[in-house]
Amino acid sequence: MLNARTRRRKPLKIGISPRLFHAEAGGVGLRSKSVMYLEESVAYWVMSRDVMVFMVPVITRDARLSRSDIKLEDYIDHLDGLVLQGGADLSPTSYGEEPIKPEWAGDKTRDDFERELLLEFVEARKPVLGICRGLQLINVAFGGTLYQDIPSQHEEAIVHRHEEAYDAHAHPIEIVPGSGLAKLYPDGATGNVISIHHQAARQLGRHIRVEARSVPDGLPEAIRLDADTYVFGVQWHPEFHRASDPRVMDCAPILEEFLAAVRKRA
Repeated sequence: MLNARTRRRKPLKIGISPRLFHAEAGGVGLRSKSVMYLEESVAYWVMSRDVMVFMVPVITRDARLSRSDIKLEDYIDHLDGLVLQGGADLSPTSYGEEPIKPEWAGDKTRDDFERELLLEFVEARKPVLGICRGLQLINVAFGGTLYQDIPSQHEEAIVHRHEEAYDAHAHPIEIVPGSGLAKLYPDGATGNVISIHHQAARQLGRHIRVEARSVPDGLPEAIRLDADTYVFGVQWHPEFHRASDPRVMDCAPILEEFLAAVRKRA
């Protein structure tokens, strides 16, 4: 007779792109080091469905381990899907602009790495889910642009980031009828989401379609790549949603759809 361990379905292996902390000039201790890390909530959210997660490290040319020794393709070969987690702003130079303010310069190192990582997964036809910055990276990788700062570049925008409330700040979205996202939420086209961002998709990238918008300012809140491989992004943070919280949407259907696409491909 098969034991429980043998009967259990083989867990999927999902890569998560890292957040980066760059060494500070004159810093001491940890601040003198470059650090790659995962935010706990996103790792646990993905792992909630018997999934193994692996941080995909940035391997730069000046690192001790040369990229000629371990290639990005090695990670793509061994992973079943990818999650692009939130974090620092994208650099405006990644979409052909200069920063309007120095504090909006973003993280070009992370942009370049995540763009390469995303396109390698797309080439391998392995599913990708983008969260917050991840949505923005997907849009830019396919030729789109961003609002560098929503409050100063979009008239009558609602509040998308509240410094004091942080991961308790929610605002409404409206799902585009007939979209893939609408199929996940057949009982309602509106809901509240946890929002922590001051940048957003502006000009859409090639083959990118909007599946949800914020209300009432109309900014893209969910996008999907129109292709035969799964690439989907949400501007909000599903990892901060709780199914028991009546204020916000239950984001389990989004995770389930992503993992179903991964299983289909694995």
